[in-house]
Amino acid sequence: EVRLVESGGALVQAGGSLRLSCAASGFIFDYYAIGWFRQAGGNGREGVSCIEISDGTTSYADSSVKGRFTISKDNAKNTVYLQMNGLKLEDTAVYYCAAVAGLCPPYGSGYPRPAEYDYWGQGTQVTVLL
Repeated sequence: EVRLVESGGALVQAGGSLRLSCAASGFIFDYYAIGWFRQAGGNGREGVSCIEISDGTTSYADSSVKGRFTISKDNAKNTVYLQMNGLKLEDTAVYYCAAVAGLCPPYGSGYPRPAEYDYWGQGTQVTVLL
């Protein structure tokens, strides 16, 4: 059974930091890419970052998170992390990790689309306070 389990969401003050974790099981970790998405209020899921497990290639959404968020992996633990620094009110959202076989889908206006990913976790809430 494929499982993706997120953790690390919390209440944090603006300017603070959090590290989210995504623990994967039930598939061959090295053959996949893991992405982070977020969903705020009634909006759709927005791609944040992605990492290819085979070689560590990373992708980030432009402007909104680049330079503040860092994605990384620990192959021994089958876990992907999202380090979030300089958190802003607009980062408040439920954060999901998702897995796709092979490479990270490309980032661009409106992409990646959530439908490009094969498996999803249940999400973890990040709330940024003034």
